[in-house]
Amino acid sequence: MTGPALLHTTSDQVLTVTLNRPGSLNALTPGQREEVIGLLSEASATAEVRAVVITGAGRGFCAGADLRGAGTPGEPLAGDVARTLRTGAQRLITAVLDCEKPVIAAVNGTAAGLGAHLAFACDLVLAAESARFIEVFVRRGLVPDGGGAYLLPRLVGPQRAKELMFFGDALTATDAERLGLVNRVVRDAELEKTARAWAERLAAGPTRALALTKQLVNASLDTDRTTAFAAEAAAQEINMSTADAQEGVRSFVERRGAEFRGR
Repeated sequence: MTGPALLHTTSDQVLTVTLNRPGSLNALTPGQREEVIGLLSEASATAEVRAVVITGAGRGFCAGADLRGAGTPGEPLAGDVARTLRTGAQRLITAVLDCEKPVIAAVNGTAAGLGAHLAFACDLVLAAESARFIEVFVRRGLVPDGGGAYLLPRLVGPQRAKELMFFGDALTATDAERLGLVNRVVRDAELEKTARAWAERLAAGPTRALALTKQLVNASLDTDRTTAFAAEAAAQEINMSTADAQEGVRSFVERRGAEFRGR
């Protein structure tokens, strides 16, 4: 491998994060994972970032956690495995779900195991025609991790989730779109351009309103109606104090396009 294992650039208020270990189909190392978590946390607190794109270099989006690079473990103590998941894969998925800026997955190839869950945790998923999604855990005799058993039933329902996880068959981009796991499938050559166009639209939007909308939608799947309605009212109260909301109302009254500044 040449160059850094993770690339990140910010332009036009879009942060692009590229997993850069193409020789291993971008299997995720602990160092890469921590860097992605840090970048997403910084994105939430940085006014200059208003949208995020996560993608991979080469033929793969992310082949999951890099088990080969982990070395030969000693005999684990009770609680070691659970602790590793809590502080590792689960923190990564949480970082995506909790990022206060919209996150787009541009899936350019194989997304397997944790790599698939990284994509499914994103707010929007674009897939190249060559993309494949694989719940690979069952092939290794493992239980799904990285939030898979939380994410998949909410996206496709419990029966479909069990089918994907029980058999571990590769899911084409077209089938993933049909099931609702992918927003749109595009030709391979158009993936980067489309992801960029979507991200720039989001970056030009009312940033705080998008953050609150993301929070409401994510929380709605785990709350009752009364709680969801109370959260909606609170979000509206918070958002109406933002400059973007005031600009949106003013532009409507003045019959012109709104110019949002992310504040």
